[in-house]
Parts: sequence; C-alpha cells; structure tokens
Amino acid sequence: TGSLQRRFMPSKIAVRRSKIHGNGVFAAQAIKKGEFIIQYKGLLRSHAEVDAAYDDEEETGHTFLFTLNDDFVIDANIKGNSARWINHSCSPNCDSEHVDAEDGNPAHDRIEIKALRNIKAGEELSYNYGIRLAGRHTAKQKKIWRCLCGSAKCTGTMLQPKR
Repeated sequence: TGSLQRRFMPSKIAVRRSKIHGNGVFAAQAIKKGEFIIQYKGLLRSHAEVDAAYDDEEETGHTFLFTLNDDFVIDANIKGNSARWINHSCSPNCDSEHVDAEDGNPAHDRIEIKALRNIKAGEELSYNYGIRLAGRHTAKQKKIWRCLCGSAKCTGTMLQPKR
C-alpha cells in the first residue's frame, strides 16, 4: 500500500503561482500531519557532475538541486517533478526527509516531503531548504538567498546559521 499511496498522493497537490516566489505547490485537499506528500525527483548526479554543469552559472537564489547524500545530488532541472516547486519558508508546514535505501546503495536513497502539521486545502506547501554554504555569509549571498516567505519568524535569508 505504501507504493500505491506514493503513486496517487500527487492528486492532493496542485502547482500554481505563489505569493512567496514564482510557482508553488498547494494542497488541493486536506493533508494530515505526518502524511507522505511527494518524493523529490530528478536526475541523480554526483557532486562533481553538478559542479561541472553549474559552476559557470551565476547564483540567483533559485535552485532545483537537492543534496541527497555525500555521493549524490538530485537535479530536478532534469526529470524533476512537482516537488521542485515547493517553496522555502522559515515557518514551514512540511519537512524534507532523507530515506536510506533498504539495499544500502546510496544511489537508491530518496527524499520524501511529509506534512509537519495538518494542512488545509488551498494552503501553500513549504519546507526549510536548510541551505548551508562553505565560507562566510556575505551581504551579497544573503541578498541572493533572501527569503520572501512572509512568516513572522522569517530570518530574511534561506541560508542556515553557521554552527
């Protein structure tokens, strides 16, 4: 039943224009706390492949890259699904969960988006992107990665605090 649920869940969501940024994903029906919503999909690439493909591009604060593990990145620019349109929020209603592959192969790991709380029909889905950059967070980087979530708890940036 788990695979059936995963196949049919996207009927509970719809992609449309967002007040946060560009496109967004919205609950078409009520979603219960803890419920699986969608798997983040795209082309599985090594970190080196992603660096080679995108290093020449200027950072825009818009990304469809999701770090899967130490070996792989999911590139939703290629073969991506609706999950790529879920926006960042400092007060998210969803969470991205890393699921280790049962066979132990890191290429078979996956990212699942699940509800952190009950979500009403019509509500925009969001999760904290958890972006961590090497080096110091400059004013330029904070501007590039600025957050527009509108939450009362908004930090103004998608960049996570340095530990």
